[in-house]
Amino acid sequence: MDNSFLSYYLLTGALLFSIGLAVVVTKRNVIVVLMGIELMLNAVNLNLVAFSKNDPDLQGQMFALFVIVVAVCEAVVALAIVLKAHEHFNTINLDEISTNSEE
Repeated sequence: MDNSFLSYYLLTGALLFSIGLAVVVTKRNVIVVLMGIELMLNAVNLNLVAFSKNDPDLQGQMFALFVIVVAVCEAVVALAIVLKAHEHFNTINLDEISTNSEE
């Protein structure tokens, strides 16, 4: 990768991160919020790989692989929590979930 293309990768990563952040801040559905978090993690991975292209030790690629593994674990745990919350509250809308459940 030529250094002239590095700015395009960084701009794409910044755009993806901004979109993910906007989704997390504005949406109230738990699944959509999780998708926004995954989009932000993938934007970080794109920047890590773009920066480490000139590094002969491949540290950026290894760190990106670690971030991918953490993102998968986060998705699995978060979906399990969402299923339990849906079972308890009968909704996945963040505004309707309350700690003061009346049963």
